[in-house]
Amino acid sequence: MADQSKLTRVGLAGLAVMGQNLALNIAEKGFPISVYNRSTSKVDETVERAKKEGDLPVFGFHDPESFVNSIQKPRVIIMLVKAGAPVDQTIKTLSQYMEKGDCIIDGGNEWYENTERREKAMAELGLLYLGMGVSGGEEGARNGPSMMPGGSIEAYKYIEDIVLKVAAQVPDSGPCVTYIGEGGSGNFVKMVHNGIEYGDMQLISEAYDVLKSVGKLSNEELHEVFSEWNKGELQSFLIEITADIFGIKDDKGDGYLVDKVLDKTGMKGTGKWTVQQAADLSIAAPTIAASLDSRFLSGLKDERVEAAKVFKSGGFDDILADQQVDKEKLINDVRQALYAAKICSYAQGMNLIRAKSNEKGWNLKLGELARIWKGGCIIRAIFLDRIKQAYDRNPELANLLVDPEFAKEMVERQSAWRRVVCLAINSGISTPGMSSSLAYFDTYRRERLPANLVQAQRDYFGAHTYERTDMPGSFHTEWFKLAKQANNSRL
Repeated sequence: MADQSKLTRVGLAGLAVMGQNLALNIAEKGFPISVYNRSTSKVDETVERAKKEGDLPVFGFHDPESFVNSIQKPRVIIMLVKAGAPVDQTIKTLSQYMEKGDCIIDGGNEWYENTERREKAMAELGLLYLGMGVSGGEEGARNGPSMMPGGSIEAYKYIEDIVLKVAAQVPDSGPCVTYIGEGGSGNFVKMVHNGIEYGDMQLISEAYDVLKSVGKLSNEELHEVFSEWNKGELQSFLIEITADIFGIKDDKGDGYLVDKVLDKTGMKGTGKWTVQQAADLSIAAPTIAASLDSRFLSGLKDERVEAAKVFKSGGFDDILADQQVDKEKLINDVRQALYAAKICSYAQGMNLIRAKSNEKGWNLKLGELARIWKGGCIIRAIFLDRIKQAYDRNPELANLLVDPEFAKEMVERQSAWRRVVCLAINSGISTPGMSSSLAYFDTYRRERLPANLVQAQRDYFGAHTYERTDMPGSFHTEWFKLAKQANNSRL
């Protein structure tokens, strides 16, 4: 295939479902694509799917050399393989056949520093490198994901024409892709996107728990409620699929499938990375951290079964049974609590992105990130448009909570939010996401906190000094001596 006119526009290596679907999406948008996978059966499967799904221009290769040589120069190859060592292995396999000016794009959920390391290593070989977060799951990859490419701007220019067509298209705001910034910024933004997603999913599960356990709503009623919520301010992909889940009957037995799913949540690491980064940067992200802790606790299924036996005599079931609630009022309160808590989750994620951008000099545009999350991705939601507007109004906005529009909404919803959290506590139902979001809001909005006591304690036992409210400077007090004198004078 030396004739340039017969070469494909782009290559894709790694043909698990996400890889296959993205390849078919690219081909469907008019870009002939070469595909390669270590196990050749996946190559044949992808080519077969391309024939069935509209005779799409997908060309399969069983060996890396002929795969690389089938792509027009400068070559662009997208990898969709498991993060970590498999990425390095794939780069090693492909790069030996690539030439200066060619480009490799990692479309997986990679740790941002690995991308920065690889970009440097590739530059030494004369190759360009991008780390591109891709969100939207299997369906998004096939029909239009949200894409977050970061790294070499030159490399982005090679694929801009492709990603602008392949990404989700949102009326009035365009394709859900933009050049994020230098280095590992694309991977970092995708990581925080996933952290926000953890928070969002946790909050929805808590809304479900309160409505089901305290409100005694059936799956049919839950399906109705979430379908209704998806027509208003909570309209989003996650609310939509939640409504769908409540409507699915069990195909292997009686009742609804959701009730047969084991209450044990898996994870791949991006949520943990988000919380670790928040700690490293001293950014409070309690909603996201609570969602991570909840996944850890869900994993202790056997321990929880035993703990339930230990505490059976504690009367917790009676507390729950005794709760009398007005269903309609509860549904309305939970809707407002969920909305207010979600704002906190997004605010924490945006603050983390800004802090990292400042540290690394990435100059990330938070409003533009909100725009590309409006379609294709897992956290797509109608209120992202309002988040974009908030940052457009004030790019230096310290926190989403203090944007005039969002601040007004928080005030309007806080009573309902408090009622839901109190009801849950009094019913023995845990709502760590909603509770920690409320604590975040209450802490952030207070001019004075009890942190003065903590700092006094630190100075008492460790001479860490403190500042004063009434005069500048750094102070240390011999608390122990003064306390001893005071005690002696009392004797």
